[in-house]
This record gives sequence, C-alpha cells and structure tokens, in this order.
Amino acid sequence: MKKLTNKEKEIMDLYWKHGPMFVRELQEHYAEPRPHFNTLSTIVRILEREGFLDHKQFGNTYQYYPLISEAEYGRKSIAGIIKNYFDDSYLSAVSSFVKEEKISVEELRELINQIENQQS
Repeated sequence: MKKLTNKEKEIMDLYWKHGPMFVRELQEHYAEPRPHFNTLSTIVRILEREGFLDHKQFGNTYQYYPLISEAEYGRKSIAGIIKNYFDDSYLSAVSSFVKEEKISVEELRELINQIENQQS
C-alpha cells in the first residue's frame, strides 16, 4: 500500500473523523488561512485514484468518502515497514524494539501471555 504524504494523511484524517464530505465541507475543517479549494480538490482526486476515497455524485458535485479505515491503513503500513525494513520478519522487528529498549522484556512477556490466552 502506498504511504500517504503528510497532506494526504491530513485529509484522510478528516475523512476518517467526519465521514463523507464535499470538498467545500472538507475546506471548512481547516483553520484560516484555509487551503485553496482547487488544491484540496486535486489531492482528493489523487486519493480517489489511489483507492483511498470514492465518491457519490450529487448533481454537478461529488461527495467523497473513505474506502479504507484508519485501522486498516495502519495495519497495512506496519506490514509494509516490516516487509521493507525487516526482511518481512516480524520477529526481527520485535527484536529490534527490544534491543533499542522501545519495548521492555516485561512488556514482551505480557504480549506473549495475551497471544497464548487468545489461542486457548
């Protein structure tokens, strides 16, 4: 899955939070000075082309809505990072977190217990 740019992520965050919106409604969620309508419209069309958004037509305008949930985007992003940076090994990723003290051994034990309890 393609990684969203900062601006794309910002727009997707608004769609995930507020649901279906027209570009004018999207624009209203920004503080002044708001991004230009055409700028937002261009990014929204890119997000649609890349499969993040779709639209319903109402007369001459489109209401856009997310095709992918924020949770699904997060899962696919993590999977991509592990594939690209840890040779597709979740074990290598977790090991790296332990070595860099991003996760403690105790937290790792707790995670193992949670997994074992789910499999029972």
